Amino acid sequence: MMKAVSYSRHRFPADVIRRAVWLYFRFTLSFRDVEDLMAERGIDVSYETVRFWTRKFGRLFGRNLRKARPWPTGRWHLDEMVVRIAGQRMYLWRAVDDEGEVLDMLVQKRRNKQAALRLLRKLLTRQGIHPQSFVTDCLASYRAAFNELGCSDRHHPGRWCQTNPNQSQISQIHSASGGTELAPLGESGGAAGLETISARQTALQIEVVVD
Repeated sequence: MMKAVSYSRHRFPADVIRRAVWLYFRFTLSFRDVEDLMAERGIDVSYETVRFWTRKFGRLFGRNLRKARPWPTGRWHLDEMVVRIAGQRMYLWRAVDDEGEVLDMLVQKRRNKQAALRLLRKLLTRQGIHPQSFVTDCLASYRAAFNELGCSDRHHPGRWCQTNPNQSQISQIHSASGGTELAPLGESGGAAGLETISARQTALQIEVVVD
């Protein structure tokens, strides 16, 4: 059940607040960009007010959107990418279904079996369903994790079957401290190129594991 959003004690109407928050999370905009776009529509709101709205309502909107979205399909695609946060090399693990719906993201320091297990257990617990197939690259950590979970028969590794429908969207996460560059990993584990995305578009809370 979605949680009701209260806009009481706010000077601006609910439609204005929703529009400003939507602009910030939907597009790669700064708070000042949103301020300018709202001014073009005759709405005089400061960027600090937009910042307050996104912090107060953004997570609640995202939680309601996740509850309202349809069940994921039975074919999931898993991949991992190099992430540099404050100069530290980490890995962004991501899962989407074959319709491009982002299921979850997890930032971890390692790219081993335990890291793969943590992502899979989180996915299966949160989604509440067991998909028909998992498509991954040829990283050995996936194979070991699926063997331990007893679902290796549904694991389909291989670069050529990794047809991630959202691959063209991934590349950059904007963190609170500035920005984070992402590089997709090929079979060799090196950077296969750079693309760009704002993680705010996923409306997901990205968990960072540092152990």
